[in-house]
Amino acid sequence: MSIFASKTAFEALDVDFGEESEEETVVEVPEVTADQSTSEEPTKPTKSAMKKAAKLARREAKQQKSLAKSRDASPSPAPPQTPPPAEATTVTETSSIPASNAPKEQPIVEDVPPEPAPSPVVVEPEPEPKIAPPPAASRPENSTPVNGSAKPTPSVVAPTEPPHDVIPPQKAEQPQPPAKPEAADPEEAKKRQNVVTRTVWTLIMIFGFISLLLMGHGYMILLVMLCQTLVYREVTALFSLKASDIKASASEDIKDPWSKTLNWYFFAVTNYFLYGESIIYYFKHVVFADAQLLPFATNHRMISFMLYTIGFMGFVMSLKKGYLKQQFGLFCWVHMTLLFIVVSSHFIMNNILEGLIWFFVPASLVICNDVFAYIWGKTIGRTPLISLSPKKTVEGFVGAFWTTLLFSLLWGSFFMRYKYMICPVHDLGVSAWSNVTCTPNPVFVWKEWQIWTPVTSILSACLGVSITSIPYTLYHFHLMFMSIFASLVAPFGGFFASGFKRAFNIKDFGHSIPGHGGMTDRMDCQFLMGVFIYVYYSSLIREHHVTVGSVLQTIVSGLTVDEQLELIADMRRYLMGQGIRVPC
Repeated sequence: MSIFASKTAFEALDVDFGEESEEETVVEVPEVTADQSTSEEPTKPTKSAMKKAAKLARREAKQQKSLAKSRDASPSPAPPQTPPPAEATTVTETSSIPASNAPKEQPIVEDVPPEPAPSPVVVEPEPEPKIAPPPAASRPENSTPVNGSAKPTPSVVAPTEPPHDVIPPQKAEQPQPPAKPEAADPEEAKKRQNVVTRTVWTLIMIFGFISLLLMGHGYMILLVMLCQTLVYREVTALFSLKASDIKASASEDIKDPWSKTLNWYFFAVTNYFLYGESIIYYFKHVVFADAQLLPFATNHRMISFMLYTIGFMGFVMSLKKGYLKQQFGLFCWVHMTLLFIVVSSHFIMNNILEGLIWFFVPASLVICNDVFAYIWGKTIGRTPLISLSPKKTVEGFVGAFWTTLLFSLLWGSFFMRYKYMICPVHDLGVSAWSNVTCTPNPVFVWKEWQIWTPVTSILSACLGVSITSIPYTLYHFHLMFMSIFASLVAPFGGFFASGFKRAFNIKDFGHSIPGHGGMTDRMDCQFLMGVFIYVYYSSLIREHHVTVGSVLQTIVSGLTVDEQLELIADMRRYLMGQGIRVPC
């Protein structure tokens, strides 16, 4: 019996690895006869019946894989029926022992074919403890065959579990595609955050600018000085960015320790000269009346020149052989920056001292043109304007021109009513709440333009109101010229800055203003507009009168002490002759 049992186990293993062999047909012949447990005469089924039974078994296996719940319930009847296949093979080969084989042929033929999935035989150790006990309890009569049937049982049950273990990981990997929308979410969040930051800082700049405007002329001058300092720092920093492309400049040895020091020294000297000239011109009555300030006022230009000469000598002393090209390039770069930025800021400061309206309204026109060029360009823009700025369109450029022209008439007419805006400054301590009085410039005096009589009758008939004249000021005509310059010429300052940034392959000049880039990105058009307003006002609008300050400057700088005493005696005599009491 031991030899018989071993042979039976070996043949059972052969049956598991070959699904389509003829031995399966021979092995499964006795399995078809489920009644052999009661009758000893076996019946041999046909080969087609065997294939049908195998197909049914495969279908059941597939159903067990797809349905997890039914799969757990279906294998319970199978274990007691699966062990007999190995015993059934013994019956076919040893038909002379029908009595001992009767209990081995109890399993149904349909349950035996789960052999089609013997590939995951590696999983056999797991199902053995689950399936081996049930057959022993169901068949106490067959003691010896049950031990031999313990091996085939896992081969039948194992195929159902491994596929279940392999398939779920494939389904678990499917949620990976949503990673793409997740990657886009941070970009959208970043854009929203940038819009919020830009809006917040825009409001901060608007309210801060209005607050400084109301606080007085001195605070506006400080604002201009702060803006020019930030712009100067951003532009001069580009030279070091350009030098980084040179291999020699990469080493620490070639970095000139005096380069930044000289940059800011020339900046300070230039501001001392320009702002000193403005203070002396607009506050002569204060400067020349103070004995301590008088030496600086009378010798201002000589002092400025000597300071510049010291810087020039320091630059020559700092020259190093091998790095001359870089140092001279920085020297030229600094002087061009001083010309474009510091000199322009000096003209803007003079506009403030001539009256806040000559600074505030032109700056507002540039902002208005920039905003409406963006709005019109986004709305109807189709034709590119200039290659340096691909986002600029012809439609936006033309639409912003007409919008700025209309805005200038309304905006200027509103602010020209306040003397705080139109009066030149003589005291830096004044504010919007001070009682400012002055004789307004003739351009702010209202006039009447008489309408032609036929036109008057037509307008009166159409409107129902008699209209004979139209009020206007010369300032309205100046507003139109300023709006034309702000719309047609000032934007080229922005185009110039765009080309400058493209030359250095940068997006912004800096990060001085969160959400807006650098200060240069906001002031590129303002510098050009400020220079135009200063030249326009000095040439066409300013009135040249003899003032106390100008006379005092002439007396102090052109007369000796004896001549000054003689002048005072003559003035006293003249006033007393006019009946004016002169205090001693």
